[in-house]
Amino acid sequence: AMDINSLISTVFSGLSVLVVEDVEGCGDAVVVTARTRDVAVPCPVCRTPTAKVHGYHRRTVTDVPVDGRPVVIHLRARRLVCPVLGCRRQTFREQIPGLLERHQRRTVRLAWQISQVARELCGRAAARLAGLLAVPVSRSTALRHLRRLPLPQQAVPRVIGVDDFALRRRHRYATIITDAETGRRVAVLPDRERATLESWPREHPAEIVCRDGSATYAEAIRRALPDAVQVSDRWHLWRNLCDKVQLEVRAHTGCWATINPTRPGGVREQTTRERWNKIHDLLGQGVGLLDCSRRLGVALNTVKRYARMPKPQALRIAPAYRPTLVDPYRDHLRARRAAEPAVPVTQLLGEIRELGYTGSANLLVRYLNQGRAEGDRPVTTPRHASRLLLTDPENLRPKETTLLEKIVAACPEMTALADLVRGFATLLKPAEGNDVKLTEWITAARTVDLPHLRSFTNGLEIDRPAVNAGLTLPYHNGRTEGVNTRTKRIMRQMHGRAGFDLLRHRILLP
Repeated sequence: AMDINSLISTVFSGLSVLVVEDVEGCGDAVVVTARTRDVAVPCPVCRTPTAKVHGYHRRTVTDVPVDGRPVVIHLRARRLVCPVLGCRRQTFREQIPGLLERHQRRTVRLAWQISQVARELCGRAAARLAGLLAVPVSRSTALRHLRRLPLPQQAVPRVIGVDDFALRRRHRYATIITDAETGRRVAVLPDRERATLESWPREHPAEIVCRDGSATYAEAIRRALPDAVQVSDRWHLWRNLCDKVQLEVRAHTGCWATINPTRPGGVREQTTRERWNKIHDLLGQGVGLLDCSRRLGVALNTVKRYARMPKPQALRIAPAYRPTLVDPYRDHLRARRAAEPAVPVTQLLGEIRELGYTGSANLLVRYLNQGRAEGDRPVTTPRHASRLLLTDPENLRPKETTLLEKIVAACPEMTALADLVRGFATLLKPAEGNDVKLTEWITAARTVDLPHLRSFTNGLEIDRPAVNAGLTLPYHNGRTEGVNTRTKRIMRQMHGRAGFDLLRHRILLP
């Protein structure tokens, strides 16, 4: 059996630097009476060891809980006398390194636990959890312990990633700088202005900078680090291409949607056609884009979008249909209604139920009334068609592959668009010579009547050195985007109540 001294030394092993004199349970707390050891302690000024006692003083501190109850330590510490006559510290209080710091009412390990809880949960949530762990603290105390955590002092990495994140969406943004190779957070800047970003790299030079397509970041880095290599992030390049592809697919809805004939357009399509005619009539008379915007009372960007459209029918928007249980039996329904137009719905219901249909009769009636069996509506939506174009063909199901082939073959522009998408996707794997292939791809894209894709190529040419580096070097901004995701979680925990300094502190903590 274990004796009482061994039990105390096991349970309160963190107090081994003290002499534990008594342990008792007082209500909801465990009270430990202890004193310091009778050993020589160096003077904090002259570092001369001394054990001569001038007096004693009492300290009451809290330690980590035991058995779900807080531990309160009544500590007797010594005031010692310095033996050197010329020392300016004649007496001093002995300290207990590793256990207790000056002017603190909690042990070092308890303060560390509180700071770690606050690091993950911030103020109010940390206070609630600490109370359940028998460490009652206020939210202000939790934040105070969090702010005391030191930030790491590390060298500036060779490759940095720069990106922005929203402090208040569409109003205020900040900039985060990370190590693009390890994902370590390096700095957080209070805004995304050019002057702010320009000052930091000038004081912390790096060799390679990964960024998105922001012209502000590009100019700031060029001014601060003219010799640094700027790398355009490949994910942002692909995202920009996806946006342009979706616009092109929507613009050619009148082509690929005729795989199945469409019904006459409604009020929206008629309004679109009228607006297109008005804009192109003014443009044909030599009126400028801004003047068209003022005369018609529409936004300038709207006028530009209509001016790029070759035909008004290109703006037709296909209605969206959700998948239903009747879809697998569409060919059977189409064949039966073509052979016998007056076939009763009840008979069709019995036939497809024998084939495995498990839906209701109302679903079948609605499906037939919408004309989906004969295919007099578009086979899909522009968004779905864009997804099929942008997805790796190996990841498509056979049904989706068949639909994609029909969409691609609808018109020469859609065929060229599919080829260009596949060609650009092959460039996203960094390799030598991709810059030359990119030039060929841009030339091919500009020979096709795809105005949205042409604007994408213009953007590539403006930022061409960074784009070439992004397609040939292995560096990217993926880890920076991961840090941004973690930052969003931190901001959701803080609910906008804390200031930028605390947010920056939490982001930079390792």
